[in-house]
Amino acid sequence: MSLQPRSEETRERLMQAALASFAERGYDATGVAEICQRAGVSKGAFYYHFASKQALFLALLDQWLAALEREMTRLAAPSAPAAQSLQAKVGLLQQVFRDASGRLLMYLEVWRQAARDETIWQATVAPFQRYHALLAGMIEQGIVEGSLRSCDPQEAARALVSMAVGMVLQSALDPTGNNWERSAQLGVELFLTGLP
Repeated sequence: MSLQPRSEETRERLMQAALASFAERGYDATGVAEICQRAGVSKGAFYYHFASKQALFLALLDQWLAALEREMTRLAAPSAPAAQSLQAKVGLLQQVFRDASGRLLMYLEVWRQAARDETIWQATVAPFQRYHALLAGMIEQGIVEGSLRSCDPQEAARALVSMAVGMVLQSALDPTGNNWERSAQLGVELFLTGLP
C-alpha cells in the first residue's frame, strides 16, 4: 500500500472515530486521545492530519456541507425556469434526510458548538449564507422571467433555508414519523403557488 492511500485511510478513520465520539459524548467531553484510540492510530498520526480537535470538528462540518453545496450550485445554473430549479432542489433534501438519520446528536453538537465558538460559528453560518444567496438569485431570476410572483427575494430565500433546516432537524428527531421528502416537496409547492 502506498503512503498516499494509507494517509487518506488514516484521516478517514480519524474522522469517523471523531464523528462517533462527538455524537456519543459531545465535543467538550471528547479528547484527542479518545479519538485516536477509537481510530486505532497514534497522536502523532492525529496531528499529522489535524492541527487540533477543533480542526477535525471543522473538517467534519465541511464534509457534511460540501457535497450539498456543490449540488446546489449545479442546480442554480440557469438551464430551466427558476420554479423548476427550485423544485429540483427538493431532491437534494432526500440525501440530507438520509445523512441526518442516526446523526442527530452530531448535528446538535455542531449547532451547540457554533453558539459557543466564533470559528465554528463562522464555518457553520457561511454555507447557509451561500445557500441563501443561491436561492435569492434563483428567485430573482424567476421574478424576471415571470415563473415566480413578485416578492422580496432575500426574505423568500431566508424562508426556504429556514424551512429546510427545520425539516432536517425534525427528520433527525423523528425519522420514521413522517415522509419528510414529501413534506419538503409540499413546502416548496406551497411556496411557489401560495396558500389559497
